[in-house]
Amino acid sequence: MIIKTAEFVVSNSDVNKCPETTLPEYAFIGRSNVGKSSLINAITNRKSLAKTSGRPGKTQLINHFLINKEWYLVDLPGYGYAKVSKGTKKKFQSFITKYFEKRIQLINAFVLVDVRHEPQKIDMDFMSWLGEKQLPFSIVFTKADKLKPKPLNENINNYLSIMRETWAELPNYFVTSSSSGQGTGELLNYIQDTNDEIERLKKEQNPFQP
Repeated sequence: MIIKTAEFVVSNSDVNKCPETTLPEYAFIGRSNVGKSSLINAITNRKSLAKTSGRPGKTQLINHFLINKEWYLVDLPGYGYAKVSKGTKKKFQSFITKYFEKRIQLINAFVLVDVRHEPQKIDMDFMSWLGEKQLPFSIVFTKADKLKPKPLNENINNYLSIMRETWAELPNYFVTSSSSGQGTGELLNYIQDTNDEIERLKKEQNPFQP
């Protein structure tokens, strides 16, 4: 997939005010400081589409970006160690939950995980919640450029081994680096293939639709 256009559409804290559209949505979420904004900018080949900051927890709203006028990239607030008040954190984590529970346009959630660290309970708990809700998601390992190949593969295999203890089937996963661009093409191709499959199914259900 080649990103030709990437347009900011709206930011809000109310899922009911998200764009009224039938276009597919792909949400990006992860712990604070996981490199989410940098990865979004790398994927879209835009330097400042998503706001990056040295201060974790910068994103505190549901942010919609229209990509190629065909699908939405949704930038969600990080969870975990954001340096915000408990009241603020509780508020935006509440609308994150509502987004996942109510947004029928959501096709897949990309859960970002810093590959440099051991599996974190907060990440595992969040993915378990998605699984319980039967919400499709993929794991996106970030900051792959920070490790040499051997420890990188060891960390990924360790993560997957722990998941196999409780998961009957593992989700898709991608290994990425916003600095080198590693994995961004594979991630975009996955979105393209998924969108193509959605269109194919639509035509099967309504063959007379142009």
